[in-house]
Order: sequence, then structure tokens, then C-alpha cells
Amino acid sequence: MKKTPLLLLLFLLSFSVKSQDLELLLLAKDDSNLLIKNYMTPVMEGMLYSLNDGWYHTAKTHKKLGFDITISANAAIVPNSSKTFQFNANDYRYLSLESGDSKMQTVMGEDNKSVITVRIPEAGDYKVAQFSLPDGIGNDLPLNAVPSPMIQASVGIPLNTDISIRYLPKINTDDVEGNLIGFGIKHNLMQYFGPVEKLPLNVALFAGFTSMDATYNLGNVSTGFAGSNQEAAFKLNAYTIQTIASLDFPLISLYGAIGYDKGTSTLKLNGTYELTYTYEGSNNSITESVTNPINMDFNANGVRGTLGARLNIGFFKIFGDYTIKEYNTVTAGIAFSFR
Repeated sequence: MKKTPLLLLLFLLSFSVKSQDLELLLLAKDDSNLLIKNYMTPVMEGMLYSLNDGWYHTAKTHKKLGFDITISANAAIVPNSSKTFQFNANDYRYLSLESGDSKMQTVMGEDNKSVITVRIPEAGDYKVAQFSLPDGIGNDLPLNAVPSPMIQASVGIPLNTDISIRYLPKINTDDVEGNLIGFGIKHNLMQYFGPVEKLPLNVALFAGFTSMDATYNLGNVSTGFAGSNQEAAFKLNAYTIQTIASLDFPLISLYGAIGYDKGTSTLKLNGTYELTYTYEGSNNSITESVTNPINMDFNANGVRGTLGARLNIGFFKIFGDYTIKEYNTVTAGIAFSFR
């Protein structure tokens, strides 16, 4: 959990060793939002898609007060089209491409070698700096994927229905505060089909919601900025609705689903930042203040299809599945299931 906000802040904190470049980028507020959004989109969208998986490993529901505890990991594979973005100077007011390829690497891409120039007019002069985007980290992650581990519990209630809750222990340190919680409901439809419910076939409707938020205290990081209340804040909400079918045999279960995912997230850089600049035409410096300079919104949605299998060893289950959607997702896990 602690690694998640660190990943989200990779772009901002990587500039801490070149604070003058970050100062100029923060002053160009609209430009900085667009550039950072293009760079960060794959990890933000990947988390939205990843958190909508791992909810189930069968369509069958528990008997009343039956339950399971599931530990799983999802990995949303970043498509090749999201590993790079096109830098178009016409989209920016203060930024231009100084050298290198206009196709730049995102956070889930490879090394960035292009150089960007910042040039901001000020009282007949210009404030100027050059920088390169941080290198991508995609090659350092298995499958070039955005991971999300999960702990989840489900319990059977009347009407052949399960309710589920997923949770990660709350992080509360000097640097990071974070929380994740989710709720799901699965309703078995076979009870409405008379004798058919005696077959090993199960069909169910499922809906799930996951919420995650994290705050990273920049006051404990050497950003090189004077100011106050400096923090980076992230919030995510992911929703899914699906129809699940499974063939449940004593030793193995085969399952599949079709459905729809939706998610929204925000990434903000809050607080006040005292920024010092040097003019291009002289060595004179000026200090200015900016407040809450970064505020970005991300959205992801689309249809999905899942195929998976589960090995049943008494109450112990081992499962895995693959979901086809914009960010194809691999899920694997174990469960302890009773009744």
C-alpha cells in the first residue's frame, strides 16, 4: 500500500534534485497539469482497471452464514499504446521540444531522452529552464503491469446471496496516510430455474465498488521548496457490474463473466510553494508563491470479459483468471472457503 502513493508521486519527486526546473513547471500551471497527466495516465488507469478484478472465483454462492477469506493479486497489463504519448507543442503555452523525439515515454514506458524547454514571459524578460521527463519504470515491473494486492472476505446471507468486503490495512505514518475498502454483492440466479438448479451450472449477478485514497506528506521530503501544508493527495473510486457463470465440480471450477467497468480518480499537489526564479536576461531573482498547483482527473470505463479456473482442495482453493479489456488483467489467488 505504501508503494502506491510513492509510484503516483514519481514524476513530481524526481524533479526534487532539479528544483529550479520543477519551480518553473509549477508556475506554468495549465501546462504542468497536462504534461503530468499525459505522463501518469497509464498507472492511474491501470489501478482503476486492476481494482475491479479479483472479486470472485465462482458464480456459486455460500449457504447461509457460509464464508470465505480470499487473498489475491491483480496485474493490469499496460497496452503498448499507453507506454508513450505524443508531445504536441501547440497544446502548451510555455513548453516546447528542445531536442529528441516528440513521442515521449510515460511512467510505464522506457527511458526519456527528449529535452523540454520552459519559457515564461515576465516583465519584458523570460524565465527559462530545460528538463527531461523521468524515465519510465515499466521494465522494472512484472508484465509491465500495474499491481493491486487484495484481502477479501465474503459471507452468505438469505436468498442465495453473498456480500463481500475487501480491505487493506490502513497506513498511517509520518510520510503516508492511506486506506482501501470495497464492497460487493453476488446473487445466484439458478434458484429461479426450477430443476435446472440441480446441475453443476451456476449463474449470478455481481456488483462491486472499491475506494482508495492516499496522502503523501511532502513536508518530510527534501523538495527544496519553502512553503506550508505541502502534500500530494490521491483518490480513486472503481465500479463494476458483471454476469458470472461457472461449472462447479468437486475438484475444479471453471468460470467466466461479462460486464462493465467504470472508474474515476484524482491526483492533487496541495499546499503553498515559495518558488524562486532567475531571469533569462540577468541574474536577478524573484520569489513568488503558488497554491495547490496540480489538480488532475482521470477516467476509465469499458466492457470486459473474464475466463478462469479454480482448483478445489477441500476448503482450500487456488484460482486464476484472465480478463480482456482496455488494460487486460491477470488475477491469481488463494481462498479458504467454508459451506
